[in-house]
Amino acid sequence: MILHELIDFEILRVIWWALLGVLLIGFALTDGFDMGVGALLPFVARTDTERRVAINTVGPVWEGNQVWFILGGGAIFAAWPPLYAVSFSGFYLAMFAVLAALILRPVAFKYRSKRADARWRRGWDWALFVGGAVPALLFGVAVGNVLLGVPFYLTEDLFSVYDGSFYGKFLGLLRPFALLAGVVSLAMLLMHGAAWLSLKAEGAVAARARRYGTVAGLVALAGYAAAGVWLAFGVEGYRMVGEVVRDGPSNPLFSEVERGGSWLAAYAERPWIVVAPVMGFLGILLAVAGLRAGREVSTLLWSKMAITGIIASVGLTMFPFILPSTVNPSSSLTVWDSSSSHLTLFVMLVATAIFMPLILAYTAWVYKVLWGKVTEEDVTGPGHSY
Repeated sequence: MILHELIDFEILRVIWWALLGVLLIGFALTDGFDMGVGALLPFVARTDTERRVAINTVGPVWEGNQVWFILGGGAIFAAWPPLYAVSFSGFYLAMFAVLAALILRPVAFKYRSKRADARWRRGWDWALFVGGAVPALLFGVAVGNVLLGVPFYLTEDLFSVYDGSFYGKFLGLLRPFALLAGVVSLAMLLMHGAAWLSLKAEGAVAARARRYGTVAGLVALAGYAAAGVWLAFGVEGYRMVGEVVRDGPSNPLFSEVERGGSWLAAYAERPWIVVAPVMGFLGILLAVAGLRAGREVSTLLWSKMAITGIIASVGLTMFPFILPSTVNPSSSLTVWDSSSSHLTLFVMLVATAIFMPLILAYTAWVYKVLWGKVTEEDVTGPGHSY
């Protein structure tokens, strides 16, 4: 038997679907609080010293946290090539806006404190705000559009065609439901950033973060509930019809898909997936309660649970769909027909099994070394700080 045949193709596809979700959740759990802190910066810190305290809570870790974003993009490219091709071409302008914001952020970190001029520093503070708020909003908008379906189709030779104008590729994404998903994403990460500041800062910065984080958590809670109702009654779902071949060739045109019913029908078919939205709602409620009570470590953990539940609820609700098509439902990308080859998925899984524990161990060690609060004395005294 060939080595890669030890694991069925069907199982490998599910494993890589799950791993993609793990990478996206890992990005939101780590770089999410970085973006949240950046978006909160102009509001929770009123003096230059307070802003430096807030910035230095994430300064030593934000670069490492972005590894999850790179890993997620790499996983899409290697494990789900059609998804990479369609999403990066159809969402091109939105992706460009996200990358521009993410590029602006490191420049702001590095240049902000190079000059003592107040206007110079204020400008870079707003750059950090943009670098945090814009990606947090647009990632949610992207998820909302995935649930609504994307206007693309595949030709007979599997060439993807996006049905829309150049500018429509950005403005067309700003649909009401997608904007609501963007608000949920932004509010969720603001709450996460506030939980981080509550843990890592002290005094006025931590107190203001708790107030803003409480409001953001309540907005996330209401928005997530509203999105669920909207999804149940205002968004048409997708379903596979006929015989579903789970270990066949990676050709979406071989599958028959139709629109109809509700995405939430998945909860009748697989009742156990209700654990994800329960984690989302409960995590937000407990994080908000923790922020109001001034608890620190537990609040951050509850916030992480909320993010895990909210993101997982999308993937579990849509399974096996990854990217539905509104133009030709049979061009929709699913777990069963849009992956790389059996051998490619197996080799990648072996590499992941080797390197992922190393990444996790190193990340845990870094956070252990950097444990503790950032004080005003830390940023005003001798030594390196942002």
